[in-house]
Amino acid sequence: MGAQLAAVITVDGPGGSGKGTITQMLARKLGWHLLDSGALYRLTALAAERQGVALDNEPALVVVAAGLDVTFEPTAPGEPTKVLLAGEDVNAAIRTEQCGNNASKVAVMQSVRDALLQRQRDFRKAPGLVADGRDMGTVVFPDAPVKIFLTASAEERAQRRFSQLLQAGVDVSIANVLEEIRVRDERDMNRSAAPLKPADDAQVIDSTGLSIEEVLGRCMAAAGQA
Repeated sequence: MGAQLAAVITVDGPGGSGKGTITQMLARKLGWHLLDSGALYRLTALAAERQGVALDNEPALVVVAAGLDVTFEPTAPGEPTKVLLAGEDVNAAIRTEQCGNNASKVAVMQSVRDALLQRQRDFRKAPGLVADGRDMGTVVFPDAPVKIFLTASAEERAQRRFSQLLQAGVDVSIANVLEEIRVRDERDMNRSAAPLKPADDAQVIDSTGLSIEEVLGRCMAAAGQA
């Protein structure tokens, strides 16, 4: 029971809202564990691709999800968490646009979400957990003492993603990135399984026009209530 009593701060929100950066910074400052729940869906999509499982084969995807061997390892400030799949660093592979889109398709399947639910809850250990996702506060940790819903305008999120892709040497247009974000938002907000929305008791933080330090300050203020 002790593990279940550890404090949790959930940070939900749409893609490009800054959840990944903020949760890493929060976890480091607090000295807490970190869960990148979105990575689990990306990992399921990647593992399925590597095993030759079609993304519309729901029973087979459940088996893939249930068998994931996943480890999150902290990295230097400013860098993404190292994600290990069966001991292999797959961070670059799961951060592609294709893998993100595939993960969004996998995430609409309730049976796959059920397979990953207990895996996510197992990350809840002392001294605490910062959980990054889309349904952390509504479904996975509904009893979390602090719930944050981080958002930003679609245009700002598209600009952030566009800049990241350019820095990574990917040739894309801002119009295409914006359209992909809008399509993914529509799918995530209207899916029948755990649609993207703030928990009733979540604190909504709009990061549009704010620096990362300003957003972190507001989240740390919220974290003081954990």
